Amino acid sequence: MKVLSIQILSVVPHNPDVPAVAVAATADLSSFSFYQRSSIQEFMNFFSRTVSERTSAGQRQSIQENNYTAHVYSRASDNLAGVIVTDEEYPVRVVYSLLNKILEEFTTKVSKDVWEAKARESRASGKQALVDYPALNEYIVKYQDPKQADTIMKVQQELDETKIILHKTIESVLERGEKLDSLVDKSAALSQSSKTFYKTAKKQNSCCIVM
Repeated sequence: MKVLSIQILSVVPHNPDVPAVAVAATADLSSFSFYQRSSIQEFMNFFSRTVSERTSAGQRQSIQENNYTAHVYSRASDNLAGVIVTDEEYPVRVVYSLLNKILEEFTTKVSKDVWEAKARESRASGKQALVDYPALNEYIVKYQDPKQADTIMKVQQELDETKIILHKTIESVLERGEKLDSLVDKSAALSQSSKTFYKTAKKQNSCCIVM
């Protein structure tokens, strides 16, 4: 079981004029070769943005793609979304308990003015501008073991009554007429080498990343 990426994003769901941008993020790509990590990191960012933009406020959904799953929770209260990318074996309920905890703590410790300023900077520059929030680094290490989430699971029993939508592929969350290949081609955030990496992996049907 593996947690690969944790991101907190500023998002206005289903509004193509306001792209989602990460305001805090961390990743553990140690299981991939050194030469793949740059492309994989770009796709982690791309995947997290894509699914968060297509998740309605207040909704929780998990999107499977090959051997990986992106779990997203978009909060209705403040236009923040949390996205955790794991392997397919990681327990879904643990992920959503962790997402609740991460978003609650982030908004307690980081003022809205601070993360909104970072979001504006990212959208204006086209480059990721993140809040200094080391807690995510601690979470991605600690929660590689799902058993560490036992305490927060007990505190958040209400999640048992929460509907979580499961999608088998990312294609199922795209807007009508959208194609993943087209989004990849048009993405300014993906380098040419990353786009080539994605296309090669797709042809082989063995991509080592979420796509």
